[in-house]
Amino acid sequence: MVQTSDLKVSNLFSVQDYVCVVTGGGTGIGLMAAQALAANGAKVYIIGRRLEALEKAARFHEPDQGKIIPLACDVTKKEDLAKLYEEISRKEKYINLLICAAGISGTKAEPNEESASSMKEKLWKEETFEQWNETYNTDVTSVYFTTVAFLPLLQAGSESHGHLSASVIVISSMSGIMRHAQGHFSYNAAKGGTVHLTKLMSAEFQKLRIRVNSIAPGYFPSEMTTKSSGKDQKSELPDATVQEKGHVPAQRAGSDEEMAQTVLFLTKNAYVNGEIIAVDGGVLNVVAGK
Repeated sequence: MVQTSDLKVSNLFSVQDYVCVVTGGGTGIGLMAAQALAANGAKVYIIGRRLEALEKAARFHEPDQGKIIPLACDVTKKEDLAKLYEEISRKEKYINLLICAAGISGTKAEPNEESASSMKEKLWKEETFEQWNETYNTDVTSVYFTTVAFLPLLQAGSESHGHLSASVIVISSMSGIMRHAQGHFSYNAAKGGTVHLTKLMSAEFQKLRIRVNSIAPGYFPSEMTTKSSGKDQKSELPDATVQEKGHVPAQRAGSDEEMAQTVLFLTKNAYVNGEIIAVDGGVLNVVAGK
């Protein structure tokens, strides 16, 4: 029988002694997630191509109790993922959580021409097959192969902590749900692929006792949205910049705390599987989705 004291926040959302892997963990939403997990007692491996950026993030945001450990890996290369898995499996018997946050925005070509000929010329010239493939490869294909690489350690995580306790959180985007292209046909299409990939993996991998959910963020400060970060690997997204977009009811960017709340919820709630949770400040109430 559950006692009232069992329902304290410190009990419900503690990840003490969890082992987590976060790709794209050196900046933006990946770093927010890593901080949230480490602040609540987890050991967190942050993964990315730029070891220097990862080391800066780990050093600047060292938690009081958990750990943030940087490891370099290009998640678009199977050989790199295989080496990463072997390195972590030598140190850990299991992982409780994998967060796939690595991604790129791709090219932009705004479809704002009035004539079909002008629109064709603009879109045809400003984007290439190679650019589309790079965006899809990073934002979708790497999510699949990263998850597949860590399946044995994730299954071991559920065996050690309880049925369906181990999980994957895919960072997709509100852009993968909306119909407005935002000038990012390749990015939005890729994020739509990421959304559906989450649903496919959640259904297929639950037989391994692994959950898969996705967070679909709106505007959060990151290198992707602001093109820069400070010495602490953090980015700034002013309220005025968000307000200029004209379709954000919250009138501001999302905060680190709001992303942390969502990450901890999906990490701990073992009764949630296959869900796409939009954390978007109400954008999808304004911009057409389904």
